[in-house]
Amino acid sequence: MADDFLKQLETQRSYLLRVARLQLRDQALAEDVVQDTLVAALGAQAGFTGKSSVKTWLTGILKHKIVDAIRRKQREPVAASTLDDEADLEDFEGLFSARGSWQESPADWGDPEQALNRRQFFDMMDFCLEKLPPNTARVFMMREVMELDSDEICKELAITANNLWVILYRARMSLRECLELNWFAGGGRA
Repeated sequence: MADDFLKQLETQRSYLLRVARLQLRDQALAEDVVQDTLVAALGAQAGFTGKSSVKTWLTGILKHKIVDAIRRKQREPVAASTLDDEADLEDFEGLFSARGSWQESPADWGDPEQALNRRQFFDMMDFCLEKLPPNTARVFMMREVMELDSDEICKELAITANNLWVILYRARMSLRECLELNWFAGGGRA
């Protein structure tokens, strides 16, 4: 049973490393956080009841380890001007008419639920996340993957709520465009 659990942990290592690397943008720190996650999982193995998948359980542990790492890095705050530069909305003006409607309707995404169950979709999502500017990706991951609330993100990054929502908007629009071009336009065959 212990060997089976170790194998399950090892199969999730690359996924955990991708999430940590996307969030932290620091390979060495990401590896440390994943290592801490796996050590914590080994220590808490008896507490794993199987009510969720091993992947979900490990992701929960990883979220806490990433938040801890971000808090440690708080002594090195992100320059607000860098976040402001990444939050420029002019790149998306051409997508909308003067009345706020789409210039061109978004591509038909088919059945997004089905796409989410496909490994290739997550590979493409990782690809698209990697293409985001580093701080934009970091904010998106804090909000959508780590599920931190807005106040905590604003406090951690020393930004305003308005700035946060602009950054999240930009991230979502960029991800939508990337996925539309690289995944959905090809029928999920990137």
